[in-house]
Amino acid sequence: MTTTLFVKANNRQESVSGRLYDVFLESYKASHPNDTVIEIDLFKESLPYLGDVMINGNFKSSQGMELTLEEKSVYDVVAKHLEQFIAADKVVMAFPLWNLTIPAVLHTYLDYLHHPRKTFKYTAAGLIGLLPHKKVTLLNARGGVYVEGDSSEMAVSFVKNHLNVFGITDITTVVIEGHNQFPDQREAIINNGLYKAVQTAKNF
Repeated sequence: MTTTLFVKANNRQESVSGRLYDVFLESYKASHPNDTVIEIDLFKESLPYLGDVMINGNFKSSQGMELTLEEKSVYDVVAKHLEQFIAADKVVMAFPLWNLTIPAVLHTYLDYLHHPRKTFKYTAAGLIGLLPHKKVTLLNARGGVYVEGDSSEMAVSFVKNHLNVFGITDITTVVIEGHNQFPDQREAIINNGLYKAVQTAKNF
């Protein structure tokens, strides 16, 4: 049984990345009827920021130490999302490029996934990811046209860098871009991207 985790990071009505998410999800369910699908809308989750309490709680937990009530309440949120991500065979993340980067909720979610001995480990030769067999599809929308890897695009590149830390390299991207930069081509650009998402979902 394959478990696929869908993570949505946009709460704007009729957003392009939200539409990408919806069509990909519908196509995936239709073409993978026996898979278990789990959905998370990050804007509907209570996601405390990474900070002193969370860092201390994560460390104490890894060492088998007793946590304070505050540390435990925060660590329980981290552990829920971390274990869910680790357990999934495949992951789909849908998010926009906002102000050159990703929404804060997705940044916070990615913070939860950084755990030594669970998603990566340190060795004398350097850091090694522990989730090399996980497959990921990234669904992104950005109103302008950007070159991935350039300093002006810190959404898809940002998420990929995090996933690489975990040893995840089987990453497919579906990007809709330029629909605001070229308003006369908006519908064609969006529809082409949605079609690509549907086709990609069938083979994911």
